[in-house]
Amino acid sequence: MKPINIKEKHTLFSKQWHPHRIATVDNMQVILAKIQGEFVWHSHDNEDELFQVIKGTLHMQFRDRTEVVKEGELIVVPKGVEHNPSTKNGEEVHLLLFEKLDTAHTGNVEHERTQTQYPEL
Repeated sequence: MKPINIKEKHTLFSKQWHPHRIATVDNMQVILAKIQGEFVWHSHDNEDELFQVIKGTLHMQFRDRTEVVKEGELIVVPKGVEHNPSTKNGEEVHLLLFEKLDTAHTGNVEHERTQTQYPEL
């Protein structure tokens, strides 16, 4: 029961596309990530995902459009919606995610960027 400094926690790791858990709330997890470039198209059949941009600009691609999420904004991707987080022009974006503990990193998609273990900070 101590405050967590999100920006400070982001300085503790450098690996991109590798989520780190900073808190657990009931059956939900609060995750930090650094991303750059394209991820992988995927969906989560049974879980919503919340993405908050801490630093930079996130381009959340959907099959019919791309939503631009700026620093200080968030977007919720509903369960079952295919999406692909990305960044532009080599920018590294810092994110906070909120999702269920059993949410698979890339849904049913197996990819070289898929992570099964999230280190705790």
